[in-house]
Amino acid sequence: MKKQIGNALALYPTPLVVVGAMVEGRPNWVLVGHIGIIGHDRVMVSLAKPHFTNQGIRESKALSINLVDEAMLPKADYVGCVSGSKTDKSQVFAHQIGLTGAPLIDAAPVSMDCAVVDIYETPGFESFICKIEATYAEGAVLTPEGKIDYRALKPVLFEFPTYEYLKTGDVLGRCRHMGGSDA
Repeated sequence: MKKQIGNALALYPTPLVVVGAMVEGRPNWVLVGHIGIIGHDRVMVSLAKPHFTNQGIRESKALSINLVDEAMLPKADYVGCVSGSKTDKSQVFAHQIGLTGAPLIDAAPVSMDCAVVDIYETPGFESFICKIEATYAEGAVLTPEGKIDYRALKPVLFEFPTYEYLKTGDVLGRCRHMGGSDA
């Protein structure tokens, strides 16, 4: 029998990302664990309203989403520990400027350059609804067909209730092939 545990958000873990945005004329980075897919070309990035990065995103209507792998985790964790309002984080990552004007992290195995198309506000949070304008991936994390191979990428996962970083696991099977139906 299941036990009622309140209104716990039970959708973790999620991929850990570093969001990049231009703030006051320079790149700023923030570690984000609240992201979501809302369509095949739309994503949502949810940030607490007081984040310094939010003002740059609101002004430029652009941000980057940079997937974190184990190699970049120490720097990613760092940008989540200090505020851009007090610390210049612009030099933490080598970067390029994307099509939207958002900074993209060179060391990220996958980066998405996004245009903000809407902002959805809830108490304490701003959720930026974004259209993916371009996705960039290192060759080492691509299949021969040019698709992202998450077994090679091995993105770090973030588990909110415990504030822990997790490694991705093993493949369990293929979608739409395990239930005995070709539905």
